[in-house]
Amino acid sequence: MLSNFILKNENAVYFECGYSCDNVLFLALGEKKFFITDARYTLEATNAVFSGVSVIDAATNGLIKTARLLLRKFGVKSLVFDPCDFSLSEYEALNKGLGIRFVQSKNFSKLKRICKSEKEIEILKQASEFGAKCFDEFAKFVRQNGEGMSESELHYNAELIFKQKNKFALSFSPIVAINENAAKAHALPSQKRLKKGDLLLLDAGLRWQNYCSDRTRTAYFDENFNFDKKQNFKNSKQQEIYDIVLAAQNAAIQAVRVGLRAKDIDAAARTVIAEAGYEKYFIHSTGHGVGVDIHELPMINFKSDTIIKEGMVFSIEPGIYLPNEFGVRIEDVVVVRENGACIL
Repeated sequence: MLSNFILKNENAVYFECGYSCDNVLFLALGEKKFFITDARYTLEATNAVFSGVSVIDAATNGLIKTARLLLRKFGVKSLVFDPCDFSLSEYEALNKGLGIRFVQSKNFSKLKRICKSEKEIEILKQASEFGAKCFDEFAKFVRQNGEGMSESELHYNAELIFKQKNKFALSFSPIVAINENAAKAHALPSQKRLKKGDLLLLDAGLRWQNYCSDRTRTAYFDENFNFDKKQNFKNSKQQEIYDIVLAAQNAAIQAVRVGLRAKDIDAAARTVIAEAGYEKYFIHSTGHGVGVDIHELPMINFKSDTIIKEGMVFSIEPGIYLPNEFGVRIEDVVVVRENGACIL
């Protein structure tokens, strides 16, 4: 348990105290916790932070000077920080002349929250369920209005649907890609227009109580368009690739168990794709942790020796991307339980 640490990342701060903003430092000094911000946020922060967290208006001195004054006041001897969280100039301004031992601990906040509580899992489950309903709503929209629309227009409407009149924030800007654009894993929307017989990929998520959902489906566009995992493509190569990716995802989900290494889950998906002859077209990790960050720990990739534990939540999202042809990705977020993976 860390006694003294400092945070700047918005989502890491939210995890510690239930509120965050775009101008904040969070200090934990033993039992004392400080949310340092400016006058734009102090009132809302005071009403929102967890009990025992002191909100400090740093309008006069600025965040770093205010933090330095607190460190001096409480005679802090050492302070843990994430070197990925601070710029060099911020670190130097914070550290200069204090005589404190600053201890680098990369990703310590993400490591701290790598296993989710039952409360967090319930929120993530709700986020996933809300997200799934938005997938269904977008599919209905595409059936009724999508033909002839550009990716940019579809993207705009996907954002509207997933926000649900601002009931939700977005986990990230949706990826909406048709045919050859779906061969780009993080495709930007273009002016390419949707027509009958096209392949359409949607990767989207929303935030519920600041926790993320994340899901990808690849589907065949016709009058019965939907995001079910059972898809019937008229193009035989698209059907072949789709079936391989679905088998790879199923293999990875079935492989999940407590005590396994993360890279073994990656290998379960990668082996299916490699045996089908498409290994070089699977160009990213099998998955990533999901929580208050859309990408957090654990990483499910071929290098990760992280031991899988109960309560971990991560995506499983194999894909095959054939340049200038099409791409297929299928993604779900799972939670690790005693007897394996449960899709949220």
